[in-house]
Amino acid sequence: MILDIIAGTVSGILGAMGFGGGGILILYLTLYKDMPQAVSQGINLIFFIPSAILAIIFHIKNDLIDKKAALTYIGYGLIGVAFGFFLLNRLEDRTLRIIFAVILILVGAKDLLLPKKKK
Repeated sequence: MILDIIAGTVSGILGAMGFGGGGILILYLTLYKDMPQAVSQGINLIFFIPSAILAIIFHIKNDLIDKKAALTYIGYGLIGVAFGFFLLNRLEDRTLRIIFAVILILVGAKDLLLPKKKK
């Protein structure tokens, strides 16, 4: 129970800061709760809704959203969701875990190894 509270809280904090707290939640659910990858991702999606609502309110209040870019990426994202759901129903749990792990490794390596662009 304590680990559940910690995992949820840390995921929420990281998500609010834009670090993708869902990745932490998915890792916790798959590695420590032994849930299938697809179920963990489903829980993460539901977890994301209230977190996203609060983050959107904060970002709107602080004028941190480029509305034109946001609408563009929402459209692209909807196309990606349809394709992702198609794949989800056709891939084995192990394959989903491998894909998730590779993405985490690539993103982590990029952040660690490539210099940051100056704003």
